[in-house]
Amino acid sequence: MPEATGPTTTLPAVPPLSRSPFVAQMGCQLDRLEKGRAELSLTVQDGVHTNLFGVAHGGVLMTLLDVAMAYAARSLSNEVEDVGEGESIGVVTVDLSTQFLRPGEGHLQAVGEVVRRADRLAFCEGRVLNERGQVCAQATGTFKYMRALPVTATSVKPYLGQVD
Repeated sequence: MPEATGPTTTLPAVPPLSRSPFVAQMGCQLDRLEKGRAELSLTVQDGVHTNLFGVAHGGVLMTLLDVAMAYAARSLSNEVEDVGEGESIGVVTVDLSTQFLRPGEGHLQAVGEVVRRADRLAFCEGRVLNERGQVCAQATGTFKYMRALPVTATSVKPYLGQVD
């Protein structure tokens, strides 16, 4: 995992991208993680990440944006109040609004940044850039801080006993 920059920056432990089967299958790389900012990259592979037009599928771009912003938000999770000793905090996407500006081709870089963090929410912006530095897609997202759910091989336990 990339290391934090700056002499006094302390980041919470975040799981590697490989812990998410979907993201691992895509082949994303976490290139940089700083307080309130994350950078990911992906090289578009024909027949794997492409749509019928031969460019990155919109779902690939949205996933890059979602994960980059989520990691940016998670980089601030050690600032969440009312967390018990040893408890792990994650984030879940509450809202994601995306605009597609140009086709995604070649090597793509996704940048996610926290614009504002409230008590239990992080408001983020993200963009996906092509090799020429042009914006292919941009998004805003809202992420909710939650205690990490205990997961077993066959089921996920409801959060705090809630069943909706």
